[in-house]
Amino acid sequence: MSKATRTDTQSPAPHIADSHDLIRVHGARVNNLKDVSIEIPKRRLTVFTGVSGSGKSSLVFSTIAAESQRMINETYSAFLQGFMPTLARPEVDVLDGLTTAIIVDQQRMGGDVRSTVGTATDANAMLRILFSRLGKPHIGSPQAFSFNVASISGAGAVTLERAGKTVKERRSFTITGGMCPRCEGRGSVSDIDLTQLYDDSKSLAEGAFTIPGWKSDSFWTVRVYAESGFVDPDKPIRNYTKKELQDFLYKEPVKVKVDGVNLTYEGLIPKIQKSFLSKDKESLQPHIRAFVERAVTFTTCPECDGTRLSEAARSSTIDGINIADACAMQISDLAEWVGSLNEPSVAPLLGALRHTLDSFVEIGLGYLSLDRPSGTLSGGEAQRTKMIRHLGSSLTDVTYVFDEPTIGLHPHDIQRMNNLLLRLRDKGNTVLVVEHKPEAIAIADHVVDLGPGAGTAGGTVCFEGTVEGLRASDTVTGRHLDDRVSLKDTVRKPTGTLQIRGATAHNLQNVDVDIPLGVLCVVTGVAGSGKSSLVHGSIPAGEGVVSVDQSPIRGSRRSNPATYTGLLDPIRKAFAKANGVKPALFSANSEGACPTCNGAGVIYTDLAMMAGVATTCEECEGKRFQASVLEYRLGGRDISEVLAMSVTEAEAFFDSGEARTPAAHAILVRLADVGLGYLRLGQPLTTLSGGERQRLKLATHMAEKGGVYVLDEPTTGLHLADVEHLLGLLDRLVDSGKSVIVVEHHQAVMAHADWIIDLGPGAGHDGGRIVFEGTPADLVAASSTLTGQHLAAYVGA
Repeated sequence: MSKATRTDTQSPAPHIADSHDLIRVHGARVNNLKDVSIEIPKRRLTVFTGVSGSGKSSLVFSTIAAESQRMINETYSAFLQGFMPTLARPEVDVLDGLTTAIIVDQQRMGGDVRSTVGTATDANAMLRILFSRLGKPHIGSPQAFSFNVASISGAGAVTLERAGKTVKERRSFTITGGMCPRCEGRGSVSDIDLTQLYDDSKSLAEGAFTIPGWKSDSFWTVRVYAESGFVDPDKPIRNYTKKELQDFLYKEPVKVKVDGVNLTYEGLIPKIQKSFLSKDKESLQPHIRAFVERAVTFTTCPECDGTRLSEAARSSTIDGINIADACAMQISDLAEWVGSLNEPSVAPLLGALRHTLDSFVEIGLGYLSLDRPSGTLSGGEAQRTKMIRHLGSSLTDVTYVFDEPTIGLHPHDIQRMNNLLLRLRDKGNTVLVVEHKPEAIAIADHVVDLGPGAGTAGGTVCFEGTVEGLRASDTVTGRHLDDRVSLKDTVRKPTGTLQIRGATAHNLQNVDVDIPLGVLCVVTGVAGSGKSSLVHGSIPAGEGVVSVDQSPIRGSRRSNPATYTGLLDPIRKAFAKANGVKPALFSANSEGACPTCNGAGVIYTDLAMMAGVATTCEECEGKRFQASVLEYRLGGRDISEVLAMSVTEAEAFFDSGEARTPAAHAILVRLADVGLGYLRLGQPLTTLSGGERQRLKLATHMAEKGGVYVLDEPTTGLHLADVEHLLGLLDRLVDSGKSVIVVEHHQAVMAHADWIIDLGPGAGHDGGRIVFEGTPADLVAASSTLTGQHLAAYVGA
C-alpha cells in the first residue's frame, strides 16, 4: 500500500477548525450565579472548587451540561421530543463551543426491586447469551435465563384465509422465561401483618385503617371500600362474614361507582402490594418505609433460594457453574472464571464480557457481585458503576461531567480514580469535575474556584488558573488546600462499650468487636471492606441509636428547609396564636395558598414538547400566599418575609421579643450548628447542593432522642473549610454525653478521632476482618494497614 509523500516543508497554517478550543460562558445567572463569565479549555481536565453551595453545580450541571443536553434533544423530531424530559434554556447570555455532554452524577440508581448491578451494566445480558450458547443442558434462548421474563404458554384457534377459503387452525405458543414463579423474580417473598393495616375492632366509618395517607374522605382509598357495597361500612371488621372478609382482602379488580365517579375496587392485600411493595423500599419516604417495615416481613424465597431464577434456569451449567452461581460470585472472581473459558464460537462475546468485568475491577468495584440490588449501592458506588460504560468508549471530543467522583473512596483508591479521569482526558475529551478532595484537585490542568461564600454570598469566580496558582491565591479554597488536622494530644476515655459478637452481615467474617461509647469512634477501611455492614447491619438497632445514612433527601419544588425540618409547624402556630386565626392559613400548601398559583409562587406553562415556562405569579408576586394572609404579622413581619429570612436572621428573630418561639429557635440553632446559617427558610429543596442536603438531614436527625449517633460519611459534599465545622459539631455532640460512630474516608476526621476501628485488609471476601483497633496515634505509629500508611502521610508523621 503506497503512501502519498508531502512536498511542502513548511508547517501549514493552523486550520480554522482547530481554533475552537474553548468553552465560553458569559453572563450565567442560574440559581445563585452572579453574571459569571469564564473560558474553559477543551481537551483538558478542569476542576471546579469552592465551599458547598457556592454555585459549582449551578455552573457545571445546570448551565454547561444542561444546555448541551437541551441542544442535542432539539435535534430529534418533535414526535420524539414529546417523550423526552423538557429542558428550559439556562439563564445565560452566551454559551459557545459546547460539545456533547455526558453526565456521571451521584444520583442513586433505579429504585426498582428487579434492578441489579448486572442488569444496570449489561453484564447480565452478555452472561445470559453465554449460558444460552454454552450451557448444558440447553434450555432455550437468552430470555430463559432472565429473572424479568415469566414462562408463558397458550393455545387457541386462529382463522386464516388460504386459497380463497377460510380455514381454522389450532395454534399454540410457549415463551420460556427464567423468572421464579413463586417470588416473580424478586428473590424474596412477603407476608403482610394485617394488624398493621387496620384496627379490626372498628368499622370503616369509624376510621379502621391505619395506613399512612389513607384519609377517610379519600375517593381512591377509604371511600372506595366503604361505599363499594361489598362490605358494611358500619360493621366492625372482626364481625365480617367469610365472604365479606374475602371481598375486603382479596377480591379481583372490579369497576364500582362512588358518588357518580367510576373507580376500580380491589382487595386490600393486592392494593397494598401494588402501591407499596412493588417499589424499592430504599426509595420510599421515611414514614412510608417505616410502615412497610412494620407491616411486611420479607423472607428469602424458599423455591429459588433468593436467586430470582426458575429451576430450569438454575439447572443449566458451564463447567459446573450455573448462572445464579456466576451472578453471586464476587466480580473479580467472575472475571477470572470468564477468562478461563476457551470457546472460539463465542470469542467476541467472551472478550466483551471480560472487558466489562475487568472495568469493574479497575474502577475499584471488584468486590460487588452482579446480583447486588442496585438500590443498595452508595452514591459513590452508583457513580462508578455508571462510569464503567464510558471507560471503553471509542467516543472522543466529548465533555464528561463528574460530580465528586472520589466520594466513598479510601485515600488508597483515589489515585486509581485520578488515573481513570486522566485516561478519559488523554483520549481527547474535555473532563469537568466538581471536587473537594485536595488529592483530586492536584491533577487538574485548570482550576475554577467559586465563592467566596455559599448561597447569596457565593456565585462569583474567585480564581481561574493552575493548581499552583490556587495554592498561592488568597481564596477560601487556596487557604485550606494544604490544611492538615493534627493528631490530638489526649483522647477521651470511653464510658462503656457496645459489644458486637459474631457479625456475619454481607462479607463480615465472624467479627467480634467492642465499640467504645462516650467518644468519637471512626470506622475506616477501603471501599467494600465491610464498614457499613458492621455499623448498619450489626449494631443492635434499638432505642437510643440514631442512624444517618447516605440516602439523599427527596423533595419537590414545594419543599423547603422549613417544611423538611418541621420548623414551619411552630412558626405557623406562633402566627396563628398572635393573630387569633387557624394555623392552616400560614401554609402555602393549604388554606393560605395564593389561588392563582396554588401556593407555588410561579405559574408553570406546559408547552408540549417545547420547554415549559415558569413565570412569577402576578397575583402574589412570588410570595405564595393570599394577600389577606400577608396582613397577619408576628414581630412586625408577615409569613412570606419570615420564609425569606436566612437561618441566622431567623435565629435572632425567634429568640426574643414578641416573636420568641423556643421550638422554632431550637431547630434554627441546629441548622446553624451544621453550617447552614446562610440558607433561606423558604428556598426550594430542589435548589440545594448535595453537601447542603447532607447537612440538612444531619440537623434533622440531631433532634432525635438518642445516646448513640451513627453517621455514614458525613463529609460527603463538604469543602475543606466546612469539614472544620463538622469536626466542631461532632466534638459538641460527644461533649454533651453522646457516643458518635462515624464511617469515614476523610483523613481529617480520622486524625480527630478518639478511637479507630480499621477493617480490611482488602475489599469483598478479602476484607471483612478487623485489622486494627486503637487510637489514631497508635495507627500512625504502626502504619501496618493501608489506612495507617495514608494517615501517617497526611499528618506528616
